[in-house]
Amino acid sequence: MIETFAALLFAHVLADFVFQTKWIAENKLRPQVLLLHGLIVMAMAAAATGRIDAWQIGVLALVHIATDWAKGTFAPDGLTGFVADQTAHLVTLGVLSFLVPSLFAEGLWSDLTFLPALMTLAAGLILATRAGGFAVGFLMQPWAEDVPKGLTNGGKLIGLLERGLIFLLILVGQPVGIGFLIAAKSVLRFETTSEDQRAGEYVIIGTLASFGWALLFSYATVWMMTALPPLEIARPAP
Repeated sequence: MIETFAALLFAHVLADFVFQTKWIAENKLRPQVLLLHGLIVMAMAAAATGRIDAWQIGVLALVHIATDWAKGTFAPDGLTGFVADQTAHLVTLGVLSFLVPSLFAEGLWSDLTFLPALMTLAAGLILATRAGGFAVGFLMQPWAEDVPKGLTNGGKLIGLLERGLIFLLILVGQPVGIGFLIAAKSVLRFETTSEDQRAGEYVIIGTLASFGWALLFSYATVWMMTALPPLEIARPAP
């Protein structure tokens, strides 16, 4: 079951955070665009599980389409809608993995025992970094006018890098390094935060949210990987 969930999670992350363009996200309520996104979901799930013959993958894509339509129609914009949408998708993946636990084991990649752990690692990294950027961005929307002036998209890149570093530190078992990361960012942002209270509070809220999101998905990734076969790729025989 856990191998199937890992494969489906990887496929979902690719479909929603890698291959979903800004144009698709902004036009998703148009039937043809929603269908395109559903086809991407189905293609990613088929590729990740190694199953092109499983009708359940088609059902997964239909449920994904229905969830996105409901989110775009009824859910509020912002962080609440984003979290509700992603939670619904994760629940769907969990239910499908429970009902069809052998989906991955009966696929083309079943002999590659390291693959689910590798997929989990990649999915966790994308969720911690790229998905975290969307989540923090939605959280900070009400104070967009208080964004400290700087390089174009500089704040987004800083957030992406800091979440990536946190993910790496947790994966290698060195969470103490996060304290040094916080200290370094505090020093670098000291002048901005000391001269403008609004900008300072904006930076503090965004930083805490970014670090919290990265920690959550980093530790979730570690937990999932401990439940999977170890990530060991054997060397070819001489």
